[in-house]
Amino acid sequence: MSADEPVNPARGEAAIEVLGRKRRLRPTFAALVAAEEDLGPLFALVERASEGRLKLGEMTSLFWHCLADRADLTRDDVGEAIAAQGLAGSAPALRAVLKQVLQGA
Repeated sequence: MSADEPVNPARGEAAIEVLGRKRRLRPTFAALVAAEEDLGPLFALVERASEGRLKLGEMTSLFWHCLADRADLTRDDVGEAIAAQGLAGSAPALRAVLKQVLQGA
């Protein structure tokens, strides 16, 4: 993602830094369906997040499925980036994606 291509919060997009680059998280219908297949019902995921029970692996999986371009990444790269930023540093992106799950576009 270049500086000329900012995320579009109106579309529920957010960014996370992985391997030194800002990566676009785009929670499209297809991405959310894939995440749901991997994680179970998304509403339950949102509930766990609101209760502070969201696991690092769940956040990693959600972000993995929502990445707009992951051709040069592994899921472990995403998990390592979340761990490096800390949960607080990853929270804005998580909030944006979960908001999209709940409210849609």
